[in-house]
Amino acid sequence: MKKLKLLYMGTPHFALPSLEQLYHSDHLLAAVVTQPDRFRGRGKLLRPSPVKQWALERDLPVLQPEKLKEEAFLRKVAEIAPDLIVIVAYGKILPPRLLQLPPHGCINLHASLLPAYRGAAPIERAVIDGVPETGVTVITVAPELDAGDIILQERQPVHFTDTAGELSERLAAAGARLLRQAVNQIASGSARRTPQDHSRATFAPPLRPEEAQLDWSEDALSLYNKIRGLNPRPGAYTIYRGRRLKIWRAALPGSLENGARGESKAVTFPKDLPPGFLLALQGDRIFVTAGDGRFLELLELQPAGKRRINAGDFYRGYRPPAGARLGE
Repeated sequence: MKKLKLLYMGTPHFALPSLEQLYHSDHLLAAVVTQPDRFRGRGKLLRPSPVKQWALERDLPVLQPEKLKEEAFLRKVAEIAPDLIVIVAYGKILPPRLLQLPPHGCINLHASLLPAYRGAAPIERAVIDGVPETGVTVITVAPELDAGDIILQERQPVHFTDTAGELSERLAAAGARLLRQAVNQIASGSARRTPQDHSRATFAPPLRPEEAQLDWSEDALSLYNKIRGLNPRPGAYTIYRGRRLKIWRAALPGSLENGARGESKAVTFPKDLPPGFLLALQGDRIFVTAGDGRFLELLELQPAGKRRINAGDFYRGYRPPAGARLGE
């Protein structure tokens, strides 16, 4: 197997397992490209990306172009002369000149079973849609978004209680192993490329801010999936007493897939209550009505400006009165 010189492009935590796999592989990780430092966190401090921090701790060269079409950046990549460019959640589309530089081309790890969920939010959209299965795919990079040929693909289940964050961790680990395998196949000349069926493509656009607000007129399952899909970012919320109330975790009464909270099926609920109606039982369990008449149990909440708390602490701290409604 030929030893390849690699240029790695990635930005968030999702890209770290793949970076580590390639760092410990038989290939040469020549440099890392990541997005410029951004103002992050409560203090809005200028912070490096997780990929940059990881790379600097290992004395790897780091490039942070503001734009990938910059002449200085393209010249630097040409000087590095990578055999292959590897992209994992970098966050920007590569220009044609960059795609043409490495002799073995560019490959990308995408967190879906392409051609399904092309785009920026495949994990969140899969959870919100309530699909039972997704996966990871290594593709060649084409000018069109996530439309390159498939090199390798691996299926992964989406558990009924998965949040987007929990699913992301599993997909990042599975994708890292798959990516290393793909690089080895390219190095040995055994990689196979299968064109995608573009007629079957679906898309996962970035989450819009307005999507984070829960509409209690929706059915309970859709609300439950949305709460999971928006955890950890940006977090689903509703309005209570004129302020935002984030809902981080919930359960569907009667759904044994919820695990420890499956005993909710024994609760008898009033009928014909309006959507968003709050119901407290035993002082430590809180339920809310959905548009289809079913109830959602709220497990973890976060009032505006406060820390996350469980349902019991919320009830004792806020004492919602009889007839209280969410969303008003």
